[in-house]
Amino acid sequence: MQYPNIFIFDHPLIKHKISILRDKKTGMKEFRELIEEITTIMTYEAMRDVELVPVEVETPLEKTMQYRVPEESVAIVPILRAGLGMVNGVHKVFPTARVGHIGMYRDEETLLPQEYYCKLPEGIENKTVFVVDPMLATGGSASDALTALKKRGVKRIKMMSIIAAPAGIEKLAKEHPDVPVYVSTLDRCLNENGYILPGLGDAGDRLFGTK
Repeated sequence: MQYPNIFIFDHPLIKHKISILRDKKTGMKEFRELIEEITTIMTYEAMRDVELVPVEVETPLEKTMQYRVPEESVAIVPILRAGLGMVNGVHKVFPTARVGHIGMYRDEETLLPQEYYCKLPEGIENKTVFVVDPMLATGGSASDALTALKKRGVKRIKMMSIIAAPAGIEKLAKEHPDVPVYVSTLDRCLNENGYILPGLGDAGDRLFGTK
């Protein structure tokens, strides 16, 4: 499965952390910490081509021209609710990034996503926006979230998910070929209920201690 906008990580440290993340014996605190840690590792790579501007810096010895990411140039948009678990992971790399929220839920009968909430930072159309959601299953919620951002004028979008199914990858590759999609690992398939196999269960429930 080769698509030019899909980037699947093959990093030993990520593989190690995902093996613990999957384990049903892993508790809520450790699960939440692992989500953040994996997201931080992913963010370094996803920000590889982010915009830089030259700045003059005075070291203890002399003045020099260096490069920084502009303060107001990055935003994070988690897809509620599980996407909230990835926000701190991005903030560890870029702590001044503004945060918006898009609320989606999956209809249990049709498995289709429904938007119920959208609150975005002012000027988001001029920012590089990181859309985050730990699980990319059918791809419906992610695709709709990307469409919602594009309708609001956002042109620079990156999608980050920790675990994806082939169906979700294919949907984003076909419907949003202009959006880079970063995934830590690609799983086997979806079951009849739309859950990723082998997966890790419901990421939101395991993050927040709900069922």
